[in-house]
Amino acid sequence: MRLKELREDSDITQKYLADLLHIKQNTYSQYENGQRQPPLEVLISLAKFYKVTLDYLVGISDIKNPYKN
Repeated sequence: MRLKELREDSDITQKYLADLLHIKQNTYSQYENGQRQPPLEVLISLAKFYKVTLDYLVGISDIKNPYKN
């Protein structure tokens, strides 16, 4: 997954995203470290936040948004 890469590229803290997602910071950290799999609802929220596809977010595709003009 590209969670850490997207977060760091956007200069956002784990705490900020955790608050946005209504989860604890250590839970978000576990998502980034691969210690825990984020639920689909969290992945959808993050994809919307970063304006990328789920495929890009989870590493299936290298195209951030194929529908963007």
